Amino acid sequence: MALQIYQWFQAHLNYWTITLLMTIESSFIPFPSEIVVPPAAYFAMQEGSNLNIFLVVLFATLGAFLGATLNYYLALWVGRPIIYRFANSRIGHMCLINQEKVEKAEQYFDKHGAVSTFIGRLIPGIRQLISIPAGLARMKFSTFTLFTTLGAGIWNIILALLGYMLSLSVPQEELLEQIEYYNSYLSMAGYVLLAFVIIFIAYQGLKKKSVKK
Repeated sequence: MALQIYQWFQAHLNYWTITLLMTIESSFIPFPSEIVVPPAAYFAMQEGSNLNIFLVVLFATLGAFLGATLNYYLALWVGRPIIYRFANSRIGHMCLINQEKVEKAEQYFDKHGAVSTFIGRLIPGIRQLISIPAGLARMKFSTFTLFTTLGAGIWNIILALLGYMLSLSVPQEELLEQIEYYNSYLSMAGYVLLAFVIIFIAYQGLKKKSVKK
């Protein structure tokens, strides 16, 4: 599947296809950004290319923001009412869920959501979904926009740098294979970052409990 998408993208490479595929990647549809930005940056560095690597990052980030915004509003308009109806139902109460607990979860995301949104954009598997809890918690759209754009921009810069580095030494026929190889290291780095975040949150929680005692 990735090979077919890559081949189609290569044949139709322009700023609008970059934006389109990155919009899909950041929405609820599973799609790897690794086969969009690095190849686009790679071909932008080829002689005679009509692409600019800085604009590749710009349009990729625009697409990521559009996809994340779609998730945000779907969660805000559709997901949140459903969750509250469930919390106030008998089944919800049987599952030990009620409106008060949901409201507390929203308050937590209000306090820590900005950092969560930013870091989440850098972690595989979470990157596409982090805008959903932001919508559920009714995060201010201006805050959501800022941290989503920052996180997506940094991630796209990393991917563009990968494409740039590969353009210096890797022939075109080996490009996809090399991208997949280096992407495994990027994913590993993302999981390490996630582990540090979890440890930090756990530490902060234990610290607050000890202060209360």
